[in-house]
Amino acid sequence: MEISRREFLIRAAKAGAAAAVVGGGAYAIMDKNGPTGQAQESVIKLGDYSVKPVEGKVLSVVKGDDRSAMAAKAIELLGGIGRFVQKGDRVLVKPNAAFARAPFLCATTNPALVGEVVRLCYSAGAREVIVTDNPINDASSCFAISGIGKAAAGAGAKVMIPRDSYFSPYTLEGGKLIVDWPILWEPMRNVNKVISVVPIKDHHRSVASMSMKGWYGLLGGRRNIFHQDINTIIAELAAMVRPTLVILDGVEVMATNGPTGGSTSDLRKTRTLIASCDQVAGDAYGATLLGLEPNQLLYLQKAQELGAGVADWQKLKPIIAS
Repeated sequence: MEISRREFLIRAAKAGAAAAVVGGGAYAIMDKNGPTGQAQESVIKLGDYSVKPVEGKVLSVVKGDDRSAMAAKAIELLGGIGRFVQKGDRVLVKPNAAFARAPFLCATTNPALVGEVVRLCYSAGAREVIVTDNPINDASSCFAISGIGKAAAGAGAKVMIPRDSYFSPYTLEGGKLIVDWPILWEPMRNVNKVISVVPIKDHHRSVASMSMKGWYGLLGGRRNIFHQDINTIIAELAAMVRPTLVILDGVEVMATNGPTGGSTSDLRKTRTLIASCDQVAGDAYGATLLGLEPNQLLYLQKAQELGAGVADWQKLKPIIAS
């Protein structure tokens, strides 16, 4: 039986509310010292998943409405998918699946875009593509209602819904906040490439949510305490994960009431998709779609100081195409 968009929204809202009550994350019982309250030694190390920089092929911007075609073109402008994924690679595709929201609300990564990125990885010879995120609402509900789970699996990806055993303590070298903190390690254990695929959104705490903020979805524990120093945690997350590629969806941006939204009135068409080997530059350009100057996002400068990328995207001479 077909249902109206209004009825879909009502059902999705109910599912999200229920998930918040019964879910809340098994990780809420974990604190900075782990589930036992005792300090844990960092037993894992994250690799550098970035590719060798090529002058003039760091940032591409494509205008249009077809996300799948735009993503393929944006990647081609940077040298093609073969620059980022080679035969035998194990690839992690990290979407934003934080909320139990329908795709048209743009609170989560567009499922068609996720599916296209997975397909491109396999076309380049990837041995395995894993899709995961640690949502705020109940994970199964988020992957189902957002459409991300179905799209990823349909393209051949292994969708890994978080569970307690997937988390391990991690310490960022020189980090102030990410110290003995549980991160979503199991999906990353054997990957050698990491691709972020996120929507561009307003955010009531960090001003904007894009690639670097998206790594929040790798944190377990009582991660909401980091909101007290949101700019530092985002910068540390950028230093923690050196991605192969980031893709930012600005076909429609959530211009108000982010990061959850809830109405199409929160959205604004900007008909733009960004691909970048530099997550700081990608986010800096993405900020312009929200009417922001990069200097209004304090975490951009902090991330640059940590060596995560370049905040002045104009210096990179972006390739812009329609």
